[in-house]
Amino acid sequence: MLGRVRYAPDGTAAEDAIEAGASILAAAESAPQAGAQAGPPSGAQAGPPAGGKPGPEAGAESGPEAGAESGPEAGAESGPEAVSAALVAAAVAAVRQCWAGGWHPADLERIVRREADGPTPVAIVVDAIAAEAARPVRGRGGNTPGTGPARDPRWQEQLSRLGADVWWDGDRGYLDALARRGRTSRFEAAYAVLAALRLLARLPRITPLPAPPPPAGPPAGSPSGTARTAASRALGRIRALLAKAEATTYAEEAEALSAKAQELMARHSIDEALLAGGHGTAGGPAGGPSAVRIGIEGPYEQAKALLLDAVAAANRCQAVWAAEAGFSTVVGFPPDLEAAELLYTSLLLQATTAMNRAGDDHHARGRARRTRDFRQTFLVAYADRIRDRLAAATAAATAAATAESATTAPDLLPVLAARELAVEETTGALFPDTAPVRLRGIRDAAGWHQGRAAADRARLQGE
Repeated sequence: MLGRVRYAPDGTAAEDAIEAGASILAAAESAPQAGAQAGPPSGAQAGPPAGGKPGPEAGAESGPEAGAESGPEAGAESGPEAVSAALVAAAVAAVRQCWAGGWHPADLERIVRREADGPTPVAIVVDAIAAEAARPVRGRGGNTPGTGPARDPRWQEQLSRLGADVWWDGDRGYLDALARRGRTSRFEAAYAVLAALRLLARLPRITPLPAPPPPAGPPAGSPSGTARTAASRALGRIRALLAKAEATTYAEEAEALSAKAQELMARHSIDEALLAGGHGTAGGPAGGPSAVRIGIEGPYEQAKALLLDAVAAANRCQAVWAAEAGFSTVVGFPPDLEAAELLYTSLLLQATTAMNRAGDDHHARGRARRTRDFRQTFLVAYADRIRDRLAAATAAATAAATAESATTAPDLLPVLAARELAVEETTGALFPDTAPVRLRGIRDAAGWHQGRAAADRARLQGE
């Protein structure tokens, strides 16, 4: 069984952004002096509307909020500069509509990259994200940057990773700057922006993530502060082990290092559970379970989602895969989420390297027609066997910790059980309707045996 899958219900159908954007441009050009400046809007109206369906939500992208955001820039002047300001205002409104629909910056960039033809729409959407982040939000005194609803602490990290910075000189100059950067005409730049807005306008609503826990900041000398320092050191060791596993060219060494890292992760999770239990609740001072989204990129999405599901389960989390959105949502307590994301990233790199090596050998033996089946089967077998080995490592670490803490922390198992129940209840609340996924393309015997062997070469003891 490949984890659990739920598709969030679509949002209300929105007006096609090409048509809505053309209306904005027409309004911006309606001043008395517009006769000599009618190039870009008439061109945008002449372009094909790409089959959108008008609906009652047109104001979300082009209505009062967009006009209010553009202010005097769009109303005081006509011509290309007013068109540019109107486009940026519409882009900001569209991005905020996506935030209201549950999307985060990394999710938005990923889905646009999946749906778009070429890199231009992706770059434009990143620009729109940057413009939104730089703008004040009404209702916050006019001075708070446009960071939307309550953010996961990693929101700013996502913006930095995307390079979401305002690189152009003012909204009125964006269109010309975009045209210069892409070596296109102003008309082509305007149409590209409208096409990107159409992608955003057609996105469905997705399940919002729970509010992030408050940052834990006990004094450094307190018992909690000492435990946090030890936790940071443990994560440092885990990262070092995984870095070694990724760097080595020996599969046996890589898998042994990964197994050792999982043992440390399991012990780190237990220490965090005991620390939380000391505060009287399963969640401790930081509250209950949280959630993160981890991208599942093609090809072989099913196998990669299966690998993430295995890693999540070993780290006391639950994963729910949304295939059409291109990510899995992992639910768990923050330390477990961090450990799961670290291990998945490393194992995926190791599995892909081993798969490519084995697939190239398979192809060299004259079996090119079945290479894709071989690789898909290889990754599924790898994930299946990794699940068993990670679960065994976690069980061993838990048994050892239970024995060690029999006198000092006799309530370890009840604390772990309470956290497991909290994760299960949170996952059920977020995704009440899930279904098992039927694996496809698993029909290459050689790929299956080699995939399991690649995950089974290392011993669990030692490094």
